[in-house]
Amino acid sequence: MIDAIAFKYRTGTPWMDLPEHFGSWRGVHNRLRMWAADGTWEKVFTTLPAQADAEGDLHWVGAVDSTIVRAHQHAAGARRKGPRPASRPTMPSDAPAAA
Repeated sequence: MIDAIAFKYRTGTPWMDLPEHFGSWRGVHNRLRMWAADGTWEKVFTTLPAQADAEGDLHWVGAVDSTIVRAHQHAAGARRKGPRPASRPTMPSDAPAAA
């Protein structure tokens, strides 16, 4: 089950294209959802690193490669081509003020 879930996220394949040797894709998908809902994944991802750290088997390595981490062009401060649109002038309303 865990191999099937890891395969799906590693390859990015749709659930329906999961290889047959993993079993029913619906079963794998439902198990993933149930484990997420009941907190199983949270327990796994907190317990295993804690256990490995206690045994001295945990060595953290972080690497960020700019070929896979990209900001959207607007987040990076890029402007659209052409002139910037002017702000619309604000006009006082003819309606009575709200009480």
